[in-house]
Amino acid sequence: MWARELAVSAPGKVILHGEHAVVLGKVALAVALDLRTFLRLRPGAEGRLSVSLPGVGVRRSWDTPGLRALRERIAGKGRGRSRCPGAVRGSREFAGIAAGASAPDSLATLAFLYMCLAISAKYGDVPSVDILVWSELPTGAGLGSSAAYAVCLAAALLMVCGAISCPLQEGESTARWTEEELTLINSWAFRGEQVIHGNPSGVDNAVGTWGGALRYQAGKITPLKRVPTLRILLTNTKVPRSTKVLVAGVKEKILKFPAIMNPVLDSIDAISQECQSVLEAMPANPSPEHYPVLEEFFDINQHHLNVLGVGHPSLDRLCQVTASHSLHSKLTGAGGGGCGITLLPPDTSPPAVEAAKQDLCACGFECWETKIGAPGVTLHSCSSLSAQVLHALAQS
Repeated sequence: MWARELAVSAPGKVILHGEHAVVLGKVALAVALDLRTFLRLRPGAEGRLSVSLPGVGVRRSWDTPGLRALRERIAGKGRGRSRCPGAVRGSREFAGIAAGASAPDSLATLAFLYMCLAISAKYGDVPSVDILVWSELPTGAGLGSSAAYAVCLAAALLMVCGAISCPLQEGESTARWTEEELTLINSWAFRGEQVIHGNPSGVDNAVGTWGGALRYQAGKITPLKRVPTLRILLTNTKVPRSTKVLVAGVKEKILKFPAIMNPVLDSIDAISQECQSVLEAMPANPSPEHYPVLEEFFDINQHHLNVLGVGHPSLDRLCQVTASHSLHSKLTGAGGGGCGITLLPPDTSPPAVEAAKQDLCACGFECWETKIGAPGVTLHSCSSLSAQVLHALAQS
């Protein structure tokens, strides 16, 4: 029996440097974005497990004896593998989701049901709870929305099953889990990401779990020890793009002009590593002199990404608009449209930020003032949440 009403949140992510080069074994820096996904957890009707995802139009409820019977039917098929195909297939059939369905509502429901079954098979039944998830992150924009969802789900389900503690004491507004518990949350969030994406890198769920910044190279993920929280503008050009097509285009260019393109990749790698050094130096020595260096890294890397062929007129426009306000921007993620980030040094005045936002919105873009280097998965008392989040979580 679960008796408390609580909330869990996890951040999205942006790639600071290393897009595309990371596919070829170079360093990438990923940072937590202070736009978050929130999960409200509260006691549910006896014998029922309910989930509401208003952002993708999902409202489902199952009886817990039926879930237990399904779990027993598919038990043993995984034999220790990281993701049991029988559990995924059984979850899909149980929820009435067609094979190969790729719509966000289908994938979100499938990940939820799979994680409930897999976690309860290992740690005991998921009690009767009512879960509602709402996100500040747009879907399909390369900002880690599915990973933030998977991290929130993993933390909530592991907690109600007793696999991890409930670290929030009475009277506290927020709490975080131990390093060992975070590692467990991350491993289950990765399994949820596998259900949604098939073969994810693990970067997005690691950022959602630990927050801050991390270095990724050739499959190895290393969280940076201490990083500053930096203010940015995040801009969605709303131009759709195919990551697969863009990655293939970069590969083709490298094969065609290796002597020209390989030094560009080496330079992007050097930017990632130099930027890591600056970020790690900033907390101990918070000098304003670091910001012009970070801005130059943005400018150089944006030119390199254009050379790789992943720029787009919308991203050029974004950079021109922010440059007219003496701000520096670069694309983040796959490019070809999608999102860009603009660094806001501490001395940037609120009117200057507002003017830049208005000009970007006048281009038809969507724009948020937010931060990078945000904390990872966090447990909240519901009373400590902002009015906007509380209002969104009341949509049950």
